[in-house]
Amino acid sequence: MQPTLSRALRCLLGSKKRAAAVVAFWVLIAGLLAGVAPTLESIEDNASANLPPAASDSMKARDLIRAELPGQDAIPAIVVVRGEGADAGTQAEEAVERISTVLSADSRPEQVTGVISTATTPRAAAELVSEDRDTQLVIVPMKGSASDESFQDAVGEVRALAADRAGSAEVAVTGPAGIATDTVKVFSSGDKVMLLATILLVLFILLAIYRSPLMALVPLLAVGVAMRVAETTGAFLADAGLITVSSQTASIMTVLLFGVGTDYALIITARYREALLDEPDRPRAMQVAVRRTAESVLASASTIVLAMFALLAAVSPALRGFGPYLALGVAVMALVAFTFLPALILLLGKGVFWPGGVDKAAARSRGAGVWHRVAALVARAPVRVASVVIALLVAMSAGLLGYQESFNTLSGFRTATESERGQRLVQEEFGPGESAPSTVVIRAGEDLRTTSVPAEVTAALADADDVSRVDERPRFSEDGRTAFYEVVLDHDPYSSEALDAIGPLTETARAATDAAGVQDATVLVGGETAQTADIRSALDRDTLIIVILVLVIVTAVLVLLLRSLLAPLYLVATLILSFLATLGATTFFTLTVLGDEGLGNRVTAYIFVFLVALGVDYNIFIMSRFKQELRTLPPGKAISAALTRTGGVVSSAGLILAATFAVLMTQPIRELFQFGFAMAFGILLDTFVIRPLLVPALVRLLGDHALWPTRPAALSEPPAPTRPAEQTAPDPDATPAPAPASGRLLRAFTWIAVIEACTWAGLLIGMYLKYIPETTELGVRIFGALHGAAFIVYVLLTLLVALRLKWGLGRTTLFALLAAIPPFATIAFEVWARRTGRLPAPDAVGAVGAVGTARTSADVP
Repeated sequence: MQPTLSRALRCLLGSKKRAAAVVAFWVLIAGLLAGVAPTLESIEDNASANLPPAASDSMKARDLIRAELPGQDAIPAIVVVRGEGADAGTQAEEAVERISTVLSADSRPEQVTGVISTATTPRAAAELVSEDRDTQLVIVPMKGSASDESFQDAVGEVRALAADRAGSAEVAVTGPAGIATDTVKVFSSGDKVMLLATILLVLFILLAIYRSPLMALVPLLAVGVAMRVAETTGAFLADAGLITVSSQTASIMTVLLFGVGTDYALIITARYREALLDEPDRPRAMQVAVRRTAESVLASASTIVLAMFALLAAVSPALRGFGPYLALGVAVMALVAFTFLPALILLLGKGVFWPGGVDKAAARSRGAGVWHRVAALVARAPVRVASVVIALLVAMSAGLLGYQESFNTLSGFRTATESERGQRLVQEEFGPGESAPSTVVIRAGEDLRTTSVPAEVTAALADADDVSRVDERPRFSEDGRTAFYEVVLDHDPYSSEALDAIGPLTETARAATDAAGVQDATVLVGGETAQTADIRSALDRDTLIIVILVLVIVTAVLVLLLRSLLAPLYLVATLILSFLATLGATTFFTLTVLGDEGLGNRVTAYIFVFLVALGVDYNIFIMSRFKQELRTLPPGKAISAALTRTGGVVSSAGLILAATFAVLMTQPIRELFQFGFAMAFGILLDTFVIRPLLVPALVRLLGDHALWPTRPAALSEPPAPTRPAEQTAPDPDATPAPAPASGRLLRAFTWIAVIEACTWAGLLIGMYLKYIPETTELGVRIFGALHGAAFIVYVLLTLLVALRLKWGLGRTTLFALLAAIPPFATIAFEVWARRTGRLPAPDAVGAVGAVGTARTSADVP
């Protein structure tokens, strides 16, 4: 790979003219795409991101309601009217009549399909008027998509008309239409402020680091090009229906590219300044810098991209649609960092280091004194350093004792909105559940109107726990086979108590249907609460799957980068400790100190994916440098040199990345505030505690085994050839070393034996997930296929090793025995699964061996 990379670098960065061509190419691409691509705002989809999986029961109920009850696909806006003073009831009644009249007139917004109020539907007064008669509701169904600008404008017009006709009464427009409109407005209001704040903050930090105006601008220009290319390409893909982009995803993309882009710029420019110490020719020095950073930067970008693609395993639209766009952005940013950024630096010549000059810039690459002192501290007391850091992380994790999640969108706004005010009025005057009733749907193969189902189900639902009221008469489809019951819970529709009530509510309706003699009926619950309950279930499932996949991805990248099996284990362990400490600190700060009712329902998954994917970057940078230093230094001195040389640049990169995520705390959305705080805190923790203290201390303690099975001697530079007179006479009693071909065979067998064992372990995890209700067969499918291939290669290599090496090597025999352990583990798993009921008992026909059964279950979808 190195010769190919060197040729490519000479082609792109061999001279100023070539560098100018590279810069011109990227500017041209960015300009052309910007001219023909749709705007990002025009393709943003904020509706689907807040829905449960399409196959969930609440979505099936929604589809049935829309199909069997014409006009029910409208999105309702709820106008809350409350009178004031002694004649409050009269004020409210008169205001409702005026509002109903104007919203029923021909001049009303075209999205308004009707009005339901005491003025238009007197028989609905029981549900639309509060007990003290001071407050009334006006239901305004609206057609269209809540993400369309025309729909949002129509909601604004409804608000203006209602406020104009309310007189002295208090009025507020809420409901799904009002909430969706306010959500979009709250998101869009902070985008420009966030972008400007990010640019200014990064520029200020870069000026402090580089002490050169031009060098500080170069990373920002690179990020600008990458962002423009990524946004326009993403807009094309979203317009074609291949990916989805939401306002939240676009906000996170902004800070992610600024953080990652400046990180890559710092790593490459630091190596460039270091290369200038030995190579005065700037194009050749830049080629050396890019070549020496290629492995670590590529590993970093690959980890983030693969972690983003791991989100495709999710069934929640909020998580599933999150990954591809961000993966695209990071991939483009890495490509720009490898090409545009070094080309622009070469094109600017010596002026890029003004006013300090090239010599001062190169001298700063030797490392600051503080990092020499940190390295000396770790070298003196690695046990004490590791113990203190681990104790600190465990203490921070104690904040998880107060962990809880929130699914209430309105409580997540950090700014006042009309929909939140209206929701509060509804809960105060009508009860907490009236703002979002649930709908119980029963579908059977016969006309339910001729059975006792309507009466029995209504009575059962009315007597159920957590139910405030039930409509006396259900609505029916045209053929009478589907009945719809409106049920109001006595909890906040988005509270955990309300979400927990959906399952029992379904069982109550099903039991009443069975008792009425109607068998095999489909019972579903629709509405905001049921959808939120399904979102919670999907997120719980997805979080488990994503955690497993991301850890596997990070471990695999570290194994390939470091050529080690042990190092990835303790590095991943530090990442898990960092995540737990960060989540604990975030929980304590946002819930206990700030008073939030809970963490946003997707925040935990976001924190894990981003913190692990980005936090591993700093481990990659220091460990890849450690591996390079091992070529000339023993492990203790190598880790000190790696810490000293990478300390300044990695700390600067971490500071910038943390600062960019901290900008999210300026957003008036709870989820973005919490996510921004957690990422800033976690990255600083990784940058200034785990990477400079815990990781070097662990490497110090492990010594020669830090990169096991790779030994430091294998990484050393080859010694100078000795003269014949100095050569040592061969020892006749020494065991002859295996021939090079045998050595390669042994290494191949060792690696495939390890892969065989790992795929068996993955298969066990997949089988476990498969036999838990409502989980996925993804683990069985992936690891079943991987194991099938690895097993075949393993058997062939076993035979070849047995013939070539006669099983004369202890290590070979050891690995052969280790690789034989997983089949026995599978037998134990299957026995346990049958005893616990997760697997059916074997029948007479299928009386095969346990291992054979396990293989069949893995291979059959």
